[in-house]
Amino acid sequence: MNKSNKNRIKEIVVVEGRDDTAAIKRSVDALTIETHGYGIRQETWDLIAKAYETVGIIVFTDPDHAGEQIRRRIMERFPDAGEAFLDKASAEKDGDIGIENAAPESIRQALAKAHRAKAEDAAGFTAEDMFRFGLTGAGDSAERRKYIGKALGIGYANGKTFMARLNRFGITREQVDELTRIFNDKRNQTEI
Repeated sequence: MNKSNKNRIKEIVVVEGRDDTAAIKRSVDALTIETHGYGIRQETWDLIAKAYETVGIIVFTDPDHAGEQIRRRIMERFPDAGEAFLDKASAEKDGDIGIENAAPESIRQALAKAHRAKAEDAAGFTAEDMFRFGLTGAGDSAERRKYIGKALGIGYANGKTFMARLNRFGITREQVDELTRIFNDKRNQTEI
């Protein structure tokens, strides 16, 4: 696929390393900044800040503990940055989890679903809502969060973090309700 046929991402995509950059460039037409892991050097912070202030950034780290720690550090400094998430299953190859392992279509979908924090929490999901939708407190809550997180492009997280993402990205109760129905329908079809 030549560059003219690739999806163009106007923001700069912040990734962890050069293999992630290679995977991004195979998937979309985008510029990247590499953090080179958790110990982000000052010149890299300066590059990220310049990109954030001009064209904007999308934080796209690996769906593992280290990736989440890097994401958290970046988002603390740049709270209005876009965030893209890839589920572990799409990023896993031979026991290794990383953006570099994902298929180009999975990367394109994740970047297309990139979210930005809303000015105010739109739906104001509560712990009671999380329980009512089966996102916490049920035997399959983790599986529900995984399914709904992938469908919404907000990634998988524990109940507390998932609720914070729902609120931060302005996800509506109607969206969660619809995806919960779809999840339940699929679950019921496989149990028959």
